[in-house]
Amino acid sequence: MAATLEAEYAFGAEDLESRAKVVKFAVFQRHEEQGAAQEHELASFEAMMLPHLDAAHNLARWLMRNEQDAQDVVQEAYLRAFKSFSGFHGSNGRGWLLTIVRNTSYTLLKKNRAADLTTTFDEEIHASGRESVSPAAMLEHAEDAELIKNAMNALPAEFREILTLRHQEELSYHEIGEILKIPTGTVMSRLARARTKLREYLTSQTTQEK
Repeated sequence: MAATLEAEYAFGAEDLESRAKVVKFAVFQRHEEQGAAQEHELASFEAMMLPHLDAAHNLARWLMRNEQDAQDVVQEAYLRAFKSFSGFHGSNGRGWLLTIVRNTSYTLLKKNRAADLTTTFDEEIHASGRESVSPAAMLEHAEDAELIKNAMNALPAEFREILTLRHQEELSYHEIGEILKIPTGTVMSRLARARTKLREYLTSQTTQEK
């Protein structure tokens, strides 16, 4: 799924450079307004967090399902991250940033009273330690990226995010659990349900097209 999705949504080098400049400008403005952070802190923040800009946008795009909202989320998330950067002492900058992106996305979704924030799922259903059929295999019969986009967008936010984190960002179950604030077992369960729902949608669509 990652390769196909990237063709539809991932931005190129020029776009990434442009977005990085926008984020840098926004953070620098906040830095000037507060007048508290030192220049070395700003440089450290840029060095540690800007490399994860594409991952931040990718998660925001699939959660918000709207490019403009995703851009707003990423900029706000970077501002929040910079504001809290002095308290960050870990080594997993990507996980920390994606947690902020997720929280920022859900804040906007709740503000807009989105109806797809969560869906019920059976916590007793756990995936095995082995990967089930990969999204790439599930989507091997998809003829274009539009079908993939529709399939992902048809899922609740909690399923969209976990598929993105696992199969596009290739995070471990533990890392996903830390971002989503859920146990590893729940990560496995939710991921299994998300794959099933995605497969069901694609199967129904390909059947209708025959």
